[in-house]
Amino acid sequence: MSGIASVFKKLFGLVNFFRKLIVNAVFFLVLILVLGLLVAEEEQVKVPENGMLVLQLNGILVEEKTWVDPVDQFFNEAFGGGSQLPEVLLVDVLESIEQAKTDDRISGIQLNLSNFAGGGSNKMQALGQALLDFRSAGKPVVTYADSYTQNQYYVAAHADTIYLNPLGSMMFEGFGGYNLYFKDFLEKFNITAHVFKVGAFKSAVEPYTRNDMSDEALAANKELYDELWDTYMDDLSQLRSISPLMLSGKMDDFRQALTQYDNDMAQLALNTGLVDALYSREQFRAEMIGITGLDDDEKSWRQINHEQYLAALNGQAEQLEDSSEHKDKAEIAIVVARGVISDGQAKPGSIGGDSTAALLRKARLDEDTKAVVLRIDSPGGSGFASEVIRQEVLELKKAGIPVIASMSSVAASGGYWIAASADEIWATPTTITGSIGVFGMFFTIEKALNEFGVYNDGYHTTDLPVLDITRGIDDNGRYLVQVSIEKFYRDFVGMVAESRNMSYDAVHEVAQGRIWTGRKAKELGLVDQLGELDDAISAAATRAGVSDYDVVTVSNDLSPREQFMQELFGQASLLVPSELRSTEQNPLKAQLYSLWEEVEVTSKFNDPNGVYALCELCKLN
Repeated sequence: MSGIASVFKKLFGLVNFFRKLIVNAVFFLVLILVLGLLVAEEEQVKVPENGMLVLQLNGILVEEKTWVDPVDQFFNEAFGGGSQLPEVLLVDVLESIEQAKTDDRISGIQLNLSNFAGGGSNKMQALGQALLDFRSAGKPVVTYADSYTQNQYYVAAHADTIYLNPLGSMMFEGFGGYNLYFKDFLEKFNITAHVFKVGAFKSAVEPYTRNDMSDEALAANKELYDELWDTYMDDLSQLRSISPLMLSGKMDDFRQALTQYDNDMAQLALNTGLVDALYSREQFRAEMIGITGLDDDEKSWRQINHEQYLAALNGQAEQLEDSSEHKDKAEIAIVVARGVISDGQAKPGSIGGDSTAALLRKARLDEDTKAVVLRIDSPGGSGFASEVIRQEVLELKKAGIPVIASMSSVAASGGYWIAASADEIWATPTTITGSIGVFGMFFTIEKALNEFGVYNDGYHTTDLPVLDITRGIDDNGRYLVQVSIEKFYRDFVGMVAESRNMSYDAVHEVAQGRIWTGRKAKELGLVDQLGELDDAISAAATRAGVSDYDVVTVSNDLSPREQFMQELFGQASLLVPSELRSTEQNPLKAQLYSLWEEVEVTSKFNDPNGVYALCELCKLN
């Protein structure tokens, strides 16, 4: 026994040694980090003279970043990892471009699109317009990549010069969407999906009830994707002179063009007008050094990425800003609602009925708030939570504070619900909206339990249905859920009709879960105006009768700990050299992220009534 005890004692000692080693390593890492920050405070980020502003677009463009613990975010950036695709805040990118336009230290912009994953048509259009505006100052915009995806190329097309690796490629694959269907999977594991819906085009539940797409969903998809693709092609045609063979979308045309250039994808891209030159990485580096001059320390061209550039500008702004000028100034408050809507509280990047309502209430109770812009980028979700948010919109209007709904890439189903009662609704031409319909869905596992010899039985004093995942749902239960869904749909249509000054029948005609682009929604009366966020802000100021105002984004207050950690590790991220950050996106990993997002949506099905206004097709970001 003493020998066994000795072995366990040694094993415990070994485990304890590694525990202390890990704890000490983390301690010294944090200590070095703090010391680094103290040194960094003395040496502010400097903007190089004649330097290139590098737009490091690693991930997807978003209106609001998904909340991640600052410590986790730092280690993810420094060493890789994380459970989601990286995100790039659109407003930061646009602000850096606007500032660089008139900054004599900035000689041009280089687009680093190698890890860019898109983010919605309207966001890429806003970025493209900002680049064209930058070019109007006589400064060049250049981009280089080993290859370009469709989203990457759309942004690249706004550059003066597009460079491609001689072994690279670019090909248009078109727009489309494919879903996973789980009907047979659920049956195989004896999981019963109980589905209730209203709306012929409400296809959000199809993945759980079918193995393929319905004809109604196919028709809706075709109309939507065709319109978005036409817009994409029209934009490219105005930006560059590209061979029609590359734009037709026909495989025969593509094969004909490819054969002309000996099946060389890079030569094909060059000779059909997609790119301007084929450069190796070293050739591109030499080209950039010729524009900016040599940075002796980095042995490369003079450059600064947009995050560091904004940090440098903010440092100067803090020294020059006179806070007294902004005291008691009128404010246009922006409340961002991004993500799937769920009941209760949610961190940024998701919409909680209670938390988003609290942001609207916070704006209402601020005496400086003269108008509110509700910026929506959401496919919907919980019907109950959507109504909780809409009620706060009504309270703002009762208080005499105008509310403008500004739709980003998606504002459909529950996303449209929270917009419907605003004083004005603004959308972009490519916004995906509508999907006015509801559904209910429950999973029960009584058959799966039966397979293992587990059964559910007992007594209840009434014959009213009890919803229990281990019992299933009887006819009475199905009746109650269905009539609740139908009632909710009537409330949805009626609310839209009242808010939009339309008849019930007119709204029902364009509802039933049907999805529309912003351009079509305006024709149908579901949207008032087409425009971007800035247009909505101007409209809000006009309604409020103010001309001199600040624009503020309303956010939840951080706890002292959260604020300290965010400041500490937020600044630390800037100290991590860009070349050491783990930003490369593995295609398989991206596919797994996409699959996980589909599964994760069901985890947000927490509506207290089991009623959802969610647009399944709207996962286009």
